[in-house]
Amino acid sequence: MNELRFDGQTVIVTGAGGNPSLGRSYALLFGQRGANVVVNDISRDPEARHYPGMASAETVAEEIRAAGGKAIAAEGSVATSEGAKAVVQKATDAFGRVDILVNNAGVCINAPFDEISDRDIERHVEVNVLGSVWMVRAVWPLMKAQGYGRIVNITSGSMTGYVDQVIYATTKGGTWSLTRGLAAEGQAHGIKVNAVSPGAYTRMVISSFEDDSPLLAHSKQSLQPELCAPAVVFLAHESCPVNGECIDSVGGDVQRCFIARTKGFSDREQTVETIAERFDEVMDETGAETVGLAAMDTSEWGIRPYEAAEERQEQA
Repeated sequence: MNELRFDGQTVIVTGAGGNPSLGRSYALLFGQRGANVVVNDISRDPEARHYPGMASAETVAEEIRAAGGKAIAAEGSVATSEGAKAVVQKATDAFGRVDILVNNAGVCINAPFDEISDRDIERHVEVNVLGSVWMVRAVWPLMKAQGYGRIVNITSGSMTGYVDQVIYATTKGGTWSLTRGLAAEGQAHGIKVNAVSPGAYTRMVISSFEDDSPLLAHSKQSLQPELCAPAVVFLAHESCPVNGECIDSVGGDVQRCFIARTKGFSDREQTVETIAERFDEVMDETGAETVGLAAMDTSEWGIRPYEAAEERQEQA
C-alpha cells in the first residue's frame, strides 16, 4: 500500500507541546508525513496541578523542523473564542489554509464528584468541551469554503463511566456528541469529523497517579503515546472512509466504539407494569442495530429560523 501522506496540507494539533504527550506524538507523525504542522499549547497553566516539565509548542515544532518537516508554534489557550481564532489566524498566515484540526487539548482532574471544586468543573468544560467548540468554529468557515476538511476530536474511554472522573467523563462524552453532530452537518460540505479514544503514558497520566502506582508503571512500560498516533492520522487523511465514528486506540489495540439500539418492543397501550414485565426485551442485545448519524434534509420540516441571543434580547 502506498504511504498515506499530507503534502501541501496544514494541520493544527492543540495541546501538543508536552513531552510525553499524545498531542506531540500526533504532531510528529503528521510532520513525518509531509503536513504543515501548527503546534498549539500553553507554556504553563497557573491553575493546573503539577505536571512534569513544561509544555513547549516551540520545542515540538523545532523537533519537526529538525527532522525535515514544516512546523510553527502557536502558543495560547483555546478555551476562549478569541484564543482559538488567534491559533487559526497564525496557521493561515503561515500556510494559507487549514485542512485538518486535531482537538487534543484537555485537562483531567481526578476527584470524587461531591468534592471536586466548582472552578475545576468549569475548567473541564472550558478546555475539554468549549476548547473544541471554539476551534471548530474558527476553522469551519475555511473548510466549508474550500469544500474539504478533516476534524479529529480526542475523547476518552472514561466517557463510559469511571470512578473519580465524573466531570472529565461528562466533558469527553460531550466531545463524542459534538463529533456526531458535526459529522452530520459537515458531510454536505466535504468535512468529515471523527473521534479517537486513546490511552497512553502522558504528563496528564503522570500527574494523576502516585509515583509507586502499578497502573502508572504499566502505562509507562506498555502504553507509549506513539502507539495512538496512527489511528488519529489515518482519520485525518483524505482517504478516510468513515464519518462520525469513534475509534479506540490504546497500546497497539485499535477498535471501534459505537452506539447501538436494541429491538426492544412496541406497545401503544403500555403501562409502567408493562415496562417492568417486558424489561428483559428492552435489554436484550440480540439483533441490536448500530445507530447511524441523523443526517437528513430538514428544509421542509418547518423549523423556525435561528435568531441569535443578541437579536432575541433586542426584540424582548
